[in-house]
Amino acid sequence: MSWNDSKGTAWTWYKGAWHSGNPQIMGPMTHAPWLGSCVFDGARAFAGVAPDLDRHCQRIVRSAKIFGLAPQPGAGEIEEIVRDGIARFPKTAELYLRPMFWAEDGFVDVDPDSTQFSVSVYDAPIPKPTGFSVTCSPFRRPSLEYAPTDAKAACHYPNSARAMREAKTRGFDNAVMLDSLGHVAELATANIWFAKDGEAHTPIPNGTFLDGITRQRVIRLLRKAGITVHERAIRWQEFLEADEVFATGNYAKVAPITRVEQRNFQPGPIMQKARDLYWDFALAGR
Repeated sequence: MSWNDSKGTAWTWYKGAWHSGNPQIMGPMTHAPWLGSCVFDGARAFAGVAPDLDRHCQRIVRSAKIFGLAPQPGAGEIEEIVRDGIARFPKTAELYLRPMFWAEDGFVDVDPDSTQFSVSVYDAPIPKPTGFSVTCSPFRRPSLEYAPTDAKAACHYPNSARAMREAKTRGFDNAVMLDSLGHVAELATANIWFAKDGEAHTPIPNGTFLDGITRQRVIRLLRKAGITVHERAIRWQEFLEADEVFATGNYAKVAPITRVEQRNFQPGPIMQKARDLYWDFALAGR
């Protein structure tokens, strides 16, 4: 996908002004593309709402601090800038909202005084809940001892990319990644769940993956609705024996997984309940 067309499908705020398309705000000497100091967050706007936007803005500030950056503006002002970007689109638009911090200078470590900031807002339709297939990846998630896994950072995504690439060579849409102990961590792109006997199960955050904001929201909504949710260490075999499997994440929110290895699944009642509850929560903000 190219954003160089300047047709108003993408806007980026940088140094006090909005720029259409894909503005060139980094160069070959910039620390971020050279040495990996870019952190970001992703939120959504649709149907005139931007659910949990405040929490996404708070998380980008935390991620920047973890990387040794000096994040300015703060979360409240970031939210104001994002909402200004949303207002450039029709209320019916389905948008991806992406604030970023990175270092301009530094050698290996960042120079915090060189911290840069941008916000990108662009068209990105929410995928339809038609389902997708997954397989267990040979590549694993690192723990906090090996990588800054407590931040949402660009440097984590090459590992996800190779997992997805390998999965697609075997005919699957996405990859389930394990941690170093062999427990399920998450998908390459989202958190993963299964349901068994009317109860929901999802891996407990253990320092190998982000405790997603949509994940947290769905846990609270399901529990409030009286559905038992287990956060625990889970082995891959349990997903193969589940009644239903689904994913939560910012990009697609709540989506069914319809094939796990060679076993086919139908979208199930727990997934549908989670999806209905999430949309009711989100649209209540209109």
